[in-house]
Amino acid sequence: MAPPDPLPRFGDRRRARIGLLGGSFNPAHAGHRHIAEQFRRRLRLDQVWLLVSPGNPLKPEAGMAPLAARLASARAIADGRRLRATDLEARLGTRFTRDTLRLLRLRFPRARFVWLMGADILEQLPRWRSWREIVRKVPFAVHPRPSYNARARTSPAAMTLRRALRAQHLAPALADLPPPAWVFLNAAQNPASASALRGAEIDLTEGERAIAHPKQIHPKQITTATAAPVKPPRSASGAPARKRAPRRKPTPQAEIERLSAVIAASLEDDKAENITTIDLAGRAAFAERMIIATGLADRQIEAMATHLREKLREAGLRRVSVEGQGGASWVLIDAGDIIVHLFKPDARALYNLEKMWGVDLDEPEIGVI
Repeated sequence: MAPPDPLPRFGDRRRARIGLLGGSFNPAHAGHRHIAEQFRRRLRLDQVWLLVSPGNPLKPEAGMAPLAARLASARAIADGRRLRATDLEARLGTRFTRDTLRLLRLRFPRARFVWLMGADILEQLPRWRSWREIVRKVPFAVHPRPSYNARARTSPAAMTLRRALRAQHLAPALADLPPPAWVFLNAAQNPASASALRGAEIDLTEGERAIAHPKQIHPKQITTATAAPVKPPRSASGAPARKRAPRRKPTPQAEIERLSAVIAASLEDDKAENITTIDLAGRAAFAERMIIATGLADRQIEAMATHLREKLREAGLRRVSVEGQGGASWVLIDAGDIIVHLFKPDARALYNLEKMWGVDLDEPEIGVI
């Protein structure tokens, strides 16, 4: 028989700071455990609940393991005390985060909840039902994920909520801050993903066994969560040395104009459509300029990104990073002070970055309600 769920369906009067990490957990893996522990420590939470969803409305049912199997894999990475796996959503009869949060606040009235998510969820947040209502009711924290972070930081949800973004040193107090309030953590990242495990044809039973017994994990599957910790450097006094974040040196305006011209020429050569340039000077800390363009097919966007990176390197820009290649409907090129977004038509219409930064920028925002 399956062990009883540790959380009562009708709630209780516990006083605790609780992080809510929802997902399909298809299957749960070391990456989930890694970010749950990071959230718990950085936000000083008493517990993190792994809310195993009965069914994600945004994910196809094909390839989705039964709830009992996914719950078992989540319990395999939880300790049952500070990290708890639960099918509470199934027992509450909810499928949407809005409804789950409403019932949890009613049934656990003394608990202080924080909604937890990865950077990939922040990017797709506008597709969630009543997402604006959710962020008005509960503070939330975002954990970085490889290949998603730059797009997440410049996504429509992040821009809409930019005035509600709190500094890193306020992360331990996030559970006590009135919403809307959120933090984007600077934390160690773990590359593990459930889709990668499924793509490698590792069945759920093997995945659970590998999680429960880390020595059996294949060397190619070792992640930062299972690797030996690296001791931080220490100062002369013996205390851990504090790393200072490097300051971004301002780029001369003439250099920005030169690189912008290189980008525009490259995009035009690849037949990009609707090339739009947005001046971010004084309006954003992450860049001075944003360029948006449309490609009609996967091959065209792939070629646009590849050629653009080559042209920028020829122009003397050493560090150019690309996120989202390989058939993605949204590719981001980080050229330092210039951010380039390449969209398919449908994705560009969905995210509508021009509206976010253009003539409608002064509309009322969630962060100031």
